[in-house]
Order: sequence, then structure tokens, then C-alpha cells
Amino acid sequence: MTAEIILVLGVLVVTVLLLLLDAFRVDIIAILVMLSLAWLKLVPPQEAFSGFASNAVIAIIGVLILGYGIDRSGAMIQLTQFITRAGGTSERRLFAVVAGTVGILSPFIQNIGVAALFLPSLLMISKTHKISPSRLMMPLGFTAIIGGTLSMVGSGPLIILNDLLLQGGQARYGLFDVTPLGLLLYTSGTAYFLLLGRLVLPDLGTGEAVRDEQKHLVETWHLPTAVHQCRIPAGSPMVDKTREEVRFRSRYNLHLLSLTEKNEVLYSPWRYTRFAADQVLRILGETRDVERLAADYGLQYPFISKKLRGFEINRECGFAEVIVPPLSPFVGKSIREIALRKTYSVEPILLMHGAKEERQEFADQSLQPGDTLIIHGRWENLKALGDNRTCVLVTPIERDAGRNAHPILALTCFLGSIVLAISGFHLSLSLMTGALAMILLRVVSIDEAYRAVDWRTVFLVAGLIPVGIAMDHTGTAAYLSGSIAAWLEGAHVMVLLAAIAVLTTLLSLFMSNVAATVLLVPIVMRMANLSGVDPRGLALLVAVCASNSFLLPTHQVNALLMSPGGYRSSDYLKAGGPMTVIFLIVAVAGIYCIYL
Repeated sequence: MTAEIILVLGVLVVTVLLLLLDAFRVDIIAILVMLSLAWLKLVPPQEAFSGFASNAVIAIIGVLILGYGIDRSGAMIQLTQFITRAGGTSERRLFAVVAGTVGILSPFIQNIGVAALFLPSLLMISKTHKISPSRLMMPLGFTAIIGGTLSMVGSGPLIILNDLLLQGGQARYGLFDVTPLGLLLYTSGTAYFLLLGRLVLPDLGTGEAVRDEQKHLVETWHLPTAVHQCRIPAGSPMVDKTREEVRFRSRYNLHLLSLTEKNEVLYSPWRYTRFAADQVLRILGETRDVERLAADYGLQYPFISKKLRGFEINRECGFAEVIVPPLSPFVGKSIREIALRKTYSVEPILLMHGAKEERQEFADQSLQPGDTLIIHGRWENLKALGDNRTCVLVTPIERDAGRNAHPILALTCFLGSIVLAISGFHLSLSLMTGALAMILLRVVSIDEAYRAVDWRTVFLVAGLIPVGIAMDHTGTAAYLSGSIAAWLEGAHVMVLLAAIAVLTTLLSLFMSNVAATVLLVPIVMRMANLSGVDPRGLALLVAVCASNSFLLPTHQVNALLMSPGGYRSSDYLKAGGPMTVIFLIVAVAGIYCIYL
């Protein structure tokens, strides 16, 4: 064992520990690893940063922009209507329709994106047809994860696999080379829920069926609906005070929706906005609370002016339910840090953190994946919040859904990029061409394209690619593979496949599946050479089994759907345990029969 191998192993151990302990964000860990390899001279500086120009990173950027364009175009609205019509009120039939639709999208859109696209639709269907969301969310998540194995761009591990194969001197996989195995996995996962779903999925009950979403939100969360107008006279003690000093929420249980001054309206004023004489306040809350506020500050109430346009719920504004997804920049930040009112012009009404409901002062509470916020604002502001991908907008905002929508153009660009890839053109070139076409045809703006890219994932992939280079150049991969091969010497190839599949599955439960793929692929390719097995087959097994993340809610998709489904960790163990075993058996058998 050389000094270089010891250094690389040290970097690997530290990397795994940082990922397992969640010491930093995954992209920061990846950058730390990338720079460490360069400073320790385990890879040249130019190769340390080579990941940013890799096929995997460019392909991921293209896929994210294409997926955003399809969502932004309004195509998902028609898809939701199709699911509602075809699924009916039968839980099993509804899952079959959802599974079929997910199977079409998930090979080309990242699984977290597919889950986020379908989440609002399934919640609406659940409320309308009295089906418990706990019976729908987990099957959606599992099929979205498995669906990523249907093409080489369906998941991060498969996207990065071709770059790792090139580093090892192996040929790339074509776009649909993984599809036969993916179909076996997807069919078995779908059959599992169709046959055993009622036994393994919890039934946590459902609410009353409703037609009007605003009515449902008001009744479910007991929200105020009356909007009152008050005028600030010149002698009011409120003049020159800030919103925070008045303490609308904590002292009066009221929400300030807007203030009007000289016919200019400021929606959801920031906490440090100062009040002035002759401003008109629009306040959401109970009459008795508004009367207390008016009495304390000498406000003119009730105040009615024909010059001021109405501010009616369901007309120009309303409530919306949003969920914080795992990769949102909101995670770990408080509403005060986000400056929700200042940035998005919406009013936070309520926070649901796990089973705890916060209505008073929650501005300083850190948001976590799966947290639910009830917010109020103008329809266009609510829509913009969902479009920024900072939150998953659960409440349908149909008012603006058709504005600037180009579903035909979006689908044409998307399918065109796939046709280019199938025709033999470079994958990253094909996907980025489709993404650029969406921008040029104004399906999305260039600013929206930048927002659509999850830069955390980009830096994660780019930062970890040099690990594989270092393992290959220093002989670390050869050393580890030789040690493992010696331990498995004389065993049947199926035992080797099973060991690799289980090891990949375990690592992927506690660390990024991309990181697990980068760490294991160089090792298993060396093992394959020592065992006389096709290295490409073992590498594909690693990339596929990196998606076998059903036992715990640690995968991004599971974390997103945990709160809407009302799940506990034990629910994932119950439903995910058999799914994990089925996945391992099908993956090992499929690799052995099809690729070796």
C-alpha cells in the first residue's frame, strides 16, 4: 500500500463520514473533496475541476431545464385532468393510471421533479374522492424512484455512470440500454403495490370531499376570510411605527395583507415598513380583533372608499398550501431570514411542522423538508413562488395557468432532444440543444432556466467526479477491488452481484446515491477484471441499486412526500422492506441474464 493510496483512502473515509453525519451540505462536501484531492496532489488541478465540463453535469443541467419547461408550459394541468378522468374513484385504478404516467415521465425527468409535479394533483384527487393521501404518496414516490432506471438520464447515478465508464476505459451505454432492466424493476414495483398495497400501506383516513379548494383550505385550517379596511389618520400613534412594532399577529391575531398610499398598493408589507398618515390598511382577521387594533391606534374603522378596488378572496387573491422540498433553499432558514413578505409579497398564515401547528410567532423557526406553510397573496405572487422551485405549490392556481403557456412547443423541444440522443448524438449536446430551443422559443426565459437548475446537484456531481479519477490514477481502486475479490474468491458470480447490490443499497440509504456510485464504480470495475466478468455490467448494477432507497425516508423523494402522506419512519420500513428485497432480486437476476 503506497502513501498515495493511504491518502485517497483517508479522503474517502472522511467523505463518507461527512455525508453520513450530514456535517455540511452535500455540495459543500463535494467541493471540499475536490479541492483536497488537488491540494494533496492526488490529481492535477485541471483534472480536479474537470467535472464541471463533464457529460454528466451538462446532461443534468439540460434535463432540469427541459423538465421545468414542461411544467411551466401548463402541460401538467392537462395531465392532471387525464389522471382524474381515467383513475376515477378506485384507489387501485388510480394508482395504475398514476404509475403508467410516471413511467412515461420519470425516464427523462429527475425523480424529485416527477414527485413534485404529481404531488399537488394527488392531494387534490385525495381530497375530492375521499382517498387517504397515505395510500397514494408512497406508491407515487417509489414508482418515481424506480422510473429513473428506465433510461440513462432518469437518475443522477445513471447520468454520471457513462463518465465513470470512460474513466475506466469502457464504452458508454446508450440512452435506452438500461431500459430492459428498468422495465423489469418498474413492472415488479408496480405489481407489488397493485397486489399488496392495501396490506403494506397505512390508511390514515381522509377528509371530507370538497369541490372548492379555497373553501377546503378555510375549513380544514380554520382560516379567517374577512378582509377589513382601516385608514391611518394624521394623529394616530401608528404613524412612523414599523409593522413589527405594532405586532399585528402576536398581539391582535391579525394579518396585514396590504397598504395603499396615493393609489399605490404594497402587498404583504415587510416587517420594517413604516406606516404614514392617510395610508389605508387591508387586514385579514376577525372583526373584534380589528376593532381592538383600531381603538388602540385611533384608526378610522370601518373605512370605505369607492376609489379603492376590492380585495376579495377567490377574486384577485387567496390562500395556498405549499410544502418545502428537500433541496429548497428555504431548508434550515427561518421566515425572517428568507424575508418571505419582502421577497415574494405573500403573507405567512400558518406553519405545520410535523404534527405541530404554529399560528402565532413562527418567524424564527427553521424550516425543514416536508414542512407545510399556509400563505395568502395575489394569485400571480403565489404562482411565482411555486415557479421558483423553492416550494411545491399544492393548491392549484388555475387563474394564470394558461398565461404564456406553450405546451406544444415545450413537448416538441423535449421530444426533439430525445430523438437527437436516440439518433446517436452526444447526450449532453442533445439535451442542451433542447433546453436552448425552449429558451429561444420563449417557453421559458433565460432567468427561469437558471432558476430551474439545481446548482447543489451540479456541484455535487462535478465535485465528486475527481474522486474516481484519483482512485484510478493512484491504484486505490485496484487495491480495494483486489482485496474484496480475494475475499470472494471461488464464489459464484451471483454471489458477487448480490454483495455489490447490497453494499450499494446500504450506502445509498445514508449518503447521496451519486456519491455512492462514484465511490463504488471504480472498485467494482476492477473487481470485474479480476473475476473475468464484464465491468460494464457490474458498474450498471451499482448505478441501478443506488436507487434502491425505500427503507428509510432519507431519499429526497421520500422526504418530500413524508409529511403530505402523514408517514412515520416505521411506515417506510413496512412498505419499503419487501420493496427493497424485490428490487435486489430483480436487479441481480436482470444484470446476470441481460448484461453478463
